Amino acid sequence: MAASMINSTVFSSFTLSAYFDNGTLEYLSFMVIMSLYVLIVLANLVLVVVICVNRSLHEPMYIFLCSLFVNQLYGSTGLFPLLLVQILLDVHTVSAPFCFLQIFCVYSYANVEFCNLAVMSYDRYLAICFPLQYNTLMTSNKVAFLIALTWLYPFVAITVLICLSASLQLCGNVINKVYCDNYSIVKLACTDTTVNNIYGLIYTVVTICVVILIFYTYTRILHVCFCGSKQTRQKAVSTCTPHLASLLNFSCGCFFEIVQSRFDMKHIPYMLRVFLSLYWLTCQPLFNPVLYGLNLTRIRILCKSLLFGKM
Repeated sequence: MAASMINSTVFSSFTLSAYFDNGTLEYLSFMVIMSLYVLIVLANLVLVVVICVNRSLHEPMYIFLCSLFVNQLYGSTGLFPLLLVQILLDVHTVSAPFCFLQIFCVYSYANVEFCNLAVMSYDRYLAICFPLQYNTLMTSNKVAFLIALTWLYPFVAITVLICLSASLQLCGNVINKVYCDNYSIVKLACTDTTVNNIYGLIYTVVTICVVILIFYTYTRILHVCFCGSKQTRQKAVSTCTPHLASLLNFSCGCFFEIVQSRFDMKHIPYMLRVFLSLYWLTCQPLFNPVLYGLNLTRIRILCKSLLFGKM
């Protein structure tokens, strides 16, 4: 322990070692990623505007969707600006405060995403399983409370996570990723990380429980649908399919990232590893607007009206 303490130091910056020199291709990479970012911002922004300006969409399901799209904008902004800057730099370093800021944005984005999907599943459960009592159970005050909980819990949880990591004494400053990652920083610590590991385990278990709760809710919905009328089944399929597809897509992306962070993946091609590490941060913000914009009829019609001026 004494030797480790002697070798530890305070680092003002971290080096992101997953970048590589691709010569003239760096400009092509920059343009592709910039185009992806602009597309994500425009797609989510259009849907936020559509939901906000149309009173017919001021219903719980669409308000929760609006929260989801705002989170996509938030998470994308936490990743893409740094990614774009680093692509053009020769030395891939980022200051420690900015690195922890990115960790906060990325991790809170993921947590808000799961919480938002959980709230949306609860809303669909009440709408389909208790249609007559829905307006009584899902009041405007309850919607406001659920939205606040969706955002406040992740922000508090990740603030504690960042404080624990920032207080560690480190023996290195090289992060083997293209963005800042909390677990990578914890692995660089010279001091005891038991508290960090316990908190990280609790955080992971709570997130898994949220995911299990979502799947359980949709299981109950499907059970009611199979026992109900054809109209009930059609309503469930039309409204729940996008939610389930979004949940599966994001859960798989997070699973890939967790596996890659915890296990040796050197046998996987390098470019595939980089793609998998970015999948949960890049594909979900693009996947959700397309998914909901195409599947939910009211949103699709209003988007066409906004973009093409047809009423």
